Amino acid sequence: MESIGFSPNHVYTRLHAWITQEEGAFTVSVRLLNHLKQGEGAWGEEIAPSIDMATAMIGSIAERFGIEQKGISVRIVMEKFRDGTFH
Repeated sequence: MESIGFSPNHVYTRLHAWITQEEGAFTVSVRLLNHLKQGEGAWGEEIAPSIDMATAMIGSIAERFGIEQKGISVRIVMEKFRDGTFH
C-alpha cells in the first residue's frame, strides 16, 4: 500500500479497513485517523489477489504506524457464489 501516500509525519491512532471480494480479487480500502487531531487522516485502496494478502496489507499498515489492536476495525464482504450475492 505504498502507493496510497500516507504521511509519515502524521500520527494515526485508528485504522478502519474494508476487504471486499469482487470477481476473485480482494479490494482493500483503509482509512487512517488520529482521534486526537481531527485534521490528520488518510485513506486509500489497493487490490490483493487473496484474503491472506489483504489481511497482511492491513497488518503491515497497523505495524508501520504503531496502531494498537484496539484501534483497528475490519469489515469483510465476501461473495456468496451459490446465488451471486454478497454477505
